[in-house]
Amino acid sequence: MKGDSIEDGEVSKDAFPRKGVARGLSIMDFILRIIAAAATLGSALAMGTTNETLPFATQFVQFRAQFDDLPSLVFFVMGNAVVCGYLVLSLVISVFHIIRSKAVKSRILLVALDTIMLGLLTASASAATAIVYIAHNGNAGANWFAICQQYNSFCERISGSLIGSFVAVAMFIILIILSVVAISRN
Repeated sequence: MKGDSIEDGEVSKDAFPRKGVARGLSIMDFILRIIAAAATLGSALAMGTTNETLPFATQFVQFRAQFDDLPSLVFFVMGNAVVCGYLVLSLVISVFHIIRSKAVKSRILLVALDTIMLGLLTASASAATAIVYIAHNGNAGANWFAICQQYNSFCERISGSLIGSFVAVAMFIILIILSVVAISRN
């Protein structure tokens, strides 16, 4: 065969398999899944434990803000929790890809499931972003007042939890691209 012979001490490009590149992509996939799982877990925990009671409230009348007062924020917590659970479970398949870098069918399955989870995560983060925007700026046309002047700690935490979720969205986009590149190299 033309590309497999070694002449005069030269080694052809075809003599070395592509296994190293595929394994490198699989290791990168594993690392990105861990980062995305940590980001979604942190976002869900930060949002799910957010509440604030105003200090000037009396014993009988208290003004409080909790994440579960707003259904969009509950959707955000549930969406991030589901995606985090999926990412933890998908680590097993990611380890399988490190061991068997030529596996194609399981990569196709991961691309499909990653795309579904990307949609869920984007939808939940976008819904929460709309609420956070209203909390910060209000809407004069709808007579919705900005509450962040009163509930400063609440707004800081819900805004911060969005960052982790959008980091996970970026990780999913990279994961899907890496999986498609790995599939095309096989």
